[in-house]
Amino acid sequence: MLSDWHDKSDEQVFEAFRAEAPGAYRELIERYHDDLLRFLTRMMGDRAAAEDIFQDTFLQVHISAASFDSSRRFRPWLFTIAANKARDSLRKRGRRKTVELSAPIKKSESGASFVDLLEVDVPSPDENMDLAERDELVQQALAQLGPALREVLLLAYFQRLSYAQIAEDLGIPLGTVKSRMHSAVAAFARAWQSVSKGRTNE
Repeated sequence: MLSDWHDKSDEQVFEAFRAEAPGAYRELIERYHDDLLRFLTRMMGDRAAAEDIFQDTFLQVHISAASFDSSRRFRPWLFTIAANKARDSLRKRGRRKTVELSAPIKKSESGASFVDLLEVDVPSPDENMDLAERDELVQQALAQLGPALREVLLLAYFQRLSYAQIAEDLGIPLGTVKSRMHSAVAAFARAWQSVSKGRTNE
């Protein structure tokens, strides 16, 4: 079945799903299983909760399919639904979001890591630090950010959205997005310095 959709864009597959084409819905789930689950694990703090929200997200996709604006891209819409579901769940729990340290950091297409993508004065890890150790430190640094700051940072990193797109998808002013991103990057830089220094002192 995968071969039937291999050369189709997300938007084309989604339109096929709305036209009740067999296998289209399953294809969307399989395409986004890894990326969306990683994103939700970071927001929810544990894998089991992330899996529940993942299922809720695609249920909402099914329910809201008819109202989707076909001029929009599918990926931002999907991740916005997921973020809203995660926030609602965390609000009901009445606790802060935490980060599961075992969740791997996704590499960019260029091979750069999360730290490399942040244009801040972050100390470079020493040459003896392997990727697994570096990723764990990144997770520890992310865990020190507040929920709102972590959310915009993760949304921007995973979706590569502009500030204007983030503002539209989250329903917040553009100025708020810019302010949160500035604060998030600065907070991450401070947290990274802290966790890196802690490793050096061990």
